[in-house]
Amino acid sequence: MLALLVLPVAVRAMSYDEARHLLARTGFGGTSAQIEELRRVPYAQGVTQVLHDNTRGTALTPPPAWVNEPPPDFRQRRNMSQAQRKQFRQQRRAQGIELKSWWYGEMIATPSPVTERMTVFWHNHFTSSLRRVHSPTLMYRQNELLRRHALGNFRELLHAVAKDPAMVLYLDNQTNRKDKPNENFARELLELYTLGKGHYTERDIKEAARAFTGWMVNRRTGQFRFNARRHDKGTKHFLNRRGSFDGDDILDILLEQPQVAVFITAKLWREFISDTPNKQELTRLAAIFRDSNYQIKPLLRAILLSPYFRAPANRGTLVKSPVELIVGTARLFDIRPNGPRRLAGLGRQFGQDLFDPPNVKGWPGGNAWITTSTLAARQQFLGRLLRGREMSQQQGPLGAQLNMRKRQEMLPAAGLPADLSNKQLERLVLPIPAVQPVPDDLDLHARITHLVLDPVYQLK
Repeated sequence: MLALLVLPVAVRAMSYDEARHLLARTGFGGTSAQIEELRRVPYAQGVTQVLHDNTRGTALTPPPAWVNEPPPDFRQRRNMSQAQRKQFRQQRRAQGIELKSWWYGEMIATPSPVTERMTVFWHNHFTSSLRRVHSPTLMYRQNELLRRHALGNFRELLHAVAKDPAMVLYLDNQTNRKDKPNENFARELLELYTLGKGHYTERDIKEAARAFTGWMVNRRTGQFRFNARRHDKGTKHFLNRRGSFDGDDILDILLEQPQVAVFITAKLWREFISDTPNKQELTRLAAIFRDSNYQIKPLLRAILLSPYFRAPANRGTLVKSPVELIVGTARLFDIRPNGPRRLAGLGRQFGQDLFDPPNVKGWPGGNAWITTSTLAARQQFLGRLLRGREMSQQQGPLGAQLNMRKRQEMLPAAGLPADLSNKQLERLVLPIPAVQPVPDDLDLHARITHLVLDPVYQLK
């Protein structure tokens, strides 16, 4: 069956379900109008449209005004009074919330959901957190960097992230000097960012750490700088290579390893296709990635054209992340938040606190998104959201989420005709058939509510 899907891919118009699946996996889902527009073209052309039309290297939504200010020099805190330190912490906390809210607003408004989807992916790959970096400004700059390279070149992205000030601080390379190497960044570089466990030795970690000595952040400007006095210029032995390597040399040697392409491709497979990669197909896709000199967009195109991505058996098999659930629901029903700050709180409640992943490994994703408490919170959010009424802050953390239109205005504005059949509505809202069929005697709004509260809505 998989082989049959490959044959007419360049000429056969995609089905409704294929168009829906493509938009769900590459972004945050598609509206009825977007699905209908996409299904008019051959599948391969639709993939091209998704990956090329409206892709952006910059955000559409204006960021908070403070992002252009130099980050605070934390050494100044030594001379602060207790009251000044408290005010400093409160300001930093408020800026962090504002930053998270800004990104939610961008994901809801963006004309390029695939760009934001990949920015979230790289945010969970090259993790950094406000809790450790302590600078919303530097975290914003890192977000800019990830968006700029989101669909670009992994080689360039890897080199840029290694010198990113937020990353330098997050993994303690600020204290990495020749007389006392700090191995934190080198270890995560090999284990989590490029090779994966089992493809390097402890000696490789130690030697790589020596190569990255002197890579620092200028605390006054918040910019990366190389401190030659702290750098170990001696000979290093890394991955069977020998030389007086610096950090860029280590990255280039890593990128010579075929395992890097396999490791990144496997992670993208689990993000876009299924939890279990097919070994033969994974090898083919990794070769495309490597042969393109680590261009991300050709790899994504090959993944989306793969018969495994298109196989109906792989639809509705992945759990939506909190971000996908929140942003996707808002985009599907054309709901605009009354201050996306509330959405940032929801994401944290559901287990995905943007700019603050739980640890260096990021969010595990998959079935880990669903627990007894998070599923109840998700369902409560969806139920209140689709009641179509204004909610007050007195109703608790789920209150005042969204500035809803009146019930009768909301669904037509989302492009949903009132005469939509149960089958048509189910195919729009859910990736696979509902657990509980929709009763025939419900109006449109009640039918949508029934489907959104069905367990299948949690899947993509």
